[in-house]
Amino acid sequence: MDEDDLRQLPVVVDLLTAASVLGIGRTSAYELVRTGRWPTPVLRLGNRIRVPTAALRELLSLSTASAEVQVPVAVER
Repeated sequence: MDEDDLRQLPVVVDLLTAASVLGIGRTSAYELVRTGRWPTPVLRLGNRIRVPTAALRELLSLSTASAEVQVPVAVER
């Protein structure tokens, strides 16, 4: 996934998409979240886990200024 693809992602993505962006496998991603070692904030919505795209961009040192929507959310690590 290149920088343009990352900029086109929605405001939040599922854990598998976020893991793909970071080059992490499915099992490792869920283990990192379970142990609290996932490198960005995560949103737990029922049994779903979502990752804010802005946090992924920041982690990858990409500007969030071009993001169309900045939504403040309560996050759980």
